[in-house]
Amino acid sequence: MSWRRALLARPRAWAADYVWATSRLVRAGAGDLAAKVRPGRGLVEIAPGAAAGRVAEGPGTPVVLLPGIFETWRFLAPLADRLRRTGHEVHVVEALGLNRRDVPAGAEAVRRYLEGRDLHDVVLVAHSKGGLVGKAAMLSPAGHRVAGMVAVATPWRGSVWAWMFPPFTSVGRLSPTARSLRTLRRDRSVDARIVSLAPAWDPHIPGRSRLAGARNVDLAAQGHFRPLGDPAVVDQILGAVAEISGETSPG
Repeated sequence: MSWRRALLARPRAWAADYVWATSRLVRAGAGDLAAKVRPGRGLVEIAPGAAAGRVAEGPGTPVVLLPGIFETWRFLAPLADRLRRTGHEVHVVEALGLNRRDVPAGAEAVRRYLEGRDLHDVVLVAHSKGGLVGKAAMLSPAGHRVAGMVAVATPWRGSVWAWMFPPFTSVGRLSPTARSLRTLRRDRSVDARIVSLAPAWDPHIPGRSRLAGARNVDLAAQGHFRPLGDPAVVDQILGAVAEISGETSPG
């Protein structure tokens, strides 16, 4: 495809990206409501008591899902279901909520979860800002509990669009000059344990989501949200989880 055709296709890709994201947000909201009305039914329900946060059981590597900003964990419920069906134990960190707090606060919530459940050899699977939270958690005192992370569309160097928002806001804290992001960029000690999946074009992250030192995978899918619904991308996520954990990739 020529650069002119690619440029003309971007408005359609952008619109499709937001249509998909809106649909997922509506379904995630419906899942939140259903959980309140009929607790304890199906994958999307949090287990009670000591198992709180575990949404799927299985003999495979434990996976902890980290959603992006303004996303609850239920935004990633279809991915959780695929992980469950391939035998993984799936966990979510309810304390993240909509992932609006700054990256260090989000990482602290993940650290507390990993230590509180005494999880080991975990693979983090993250979307967008969730990747920043995940890397910060890997650098925390609980980092030895994490085997690695698969991150999709993460703004490793921030996003220039965040400059349009005040620096004290949830989005403003994702600017390239934000202190927490600069601190995170300087420490590259865990980058080799990260697989970063970068969409072919991401309207939220000009310059793409590549992390020096990580294993970077260029996706054919376009958009910031819609790649999560692409079966080929989901297969790549599952394959990367298997690679990190040393298990056989599912067919």
